[in-house]
Amino acid sequence: MRKQWLLFVTALAIPALLVASAPKMELSWKNPNYSGGHFTNILILALNGKAENRAEFEDELAAAIARPGIQATQSYVFLVRPNATPIDLNDLKEVIREQHFDAIVVARLTKAEKKTTYVPGQTYSPYPYYGSFAAYYGAVYPLVYSPGYLVKERSAQVETNFYSTGKPDGELVWTGTTNTFNADSPMKVIKELIKVVVKELEKQSVIDQRS
Repeated sequence: MRKQWLLFVTALAIPALLVASAPKMELSWKNPNYSGGHFTNILILALNGKAENRAEFEDELAAAIARPGIQATQSYVFLVRPNATPIDLNDLKEVIREQHFDAIVVARLTKAEKKTTYVPGQTYSPYPYYGSFAAYYGAVYPLVYSPGYLVKERSAQVETNFYSTGKPDGELVWTGTTNTFNADSPMKVIKELIKVVVKELEKQSVIDQRS
């Protein structure tokens, strides 16, 4: 009984703010006017964020998009960018032209926030054990108290655009924006984010599904 009571208290002690929200697609739009064909040579570009996170994102997305008939290549192979280094558009266009990329996937952080929240301590009353006096008395005689504590959270939102390079300035084929998700572990959340993006690209028939 005491073990069950402890489990009950533990469940109550987890505040809603600690429930991590995973990445999911909140907005997805495919250009109905795009009339080009399938893509076979795609450049992957993470536009902003830390260099190591951009590289990890490009690695994961390139691997997830690549399949028979489709080659995907990370932008850092051609464009070396330390943190906060902007891209020269002429350099990017030259890479696209020389490497014959027929599409470019561009992802950027649209939101990156850090916050610290104080979670106050709470007193819990063992009402499930009111059925008998013995159970009630054994559970209640000390009331359970949880001390306050601080929770540090990071959150992010990502926008991904898929462009055809058939026109000189590119043509938007698809765009998608995620929810605001928990980003406390960037390397872990990147893998989850990639699954969401690729699943939507397949669903919208921007890229073929894996056979």
